[in-house]
Amino acid sequence: MYADDALYRAYVFREPDRGIEGARDYLRRNFDVENEIECRFGEPVAAGNRAAVEWWASWTEAGEDLTLAGVTVLRFDEASQIVDHRDYWNEVKRREPPFDGW
Repeated sequence: MYADDALYRAYVFREPDRGIEGARDYLRRNFDVENEIECRFGEPVAAGNRAAVEWWASWTEAGEDLTLAGVTVLRFDEASQIVDHRDYWNEVKRREPPFDGW
């Protein structure tokens, strides 16, 4: 789903991972150390060539429970491939269920 020259920004203040292999490399590095993963996704919002989806994820990493709640913002090219992926989140060092009405 990613264009060959896509930018994958999991951390907006760092250089992006580049291209399909960059996105795969980031995901391998992170998902390989996560266990007991629970993920939830909200209803995506789309307008023009952009889309966003809210998410909530908890897991165990190196014996520590973590929860991230955030949003992914995507921009697509004319071929409907992702050319820009940005994640924004909040993090706590515990398993935290979504708040009521999430």
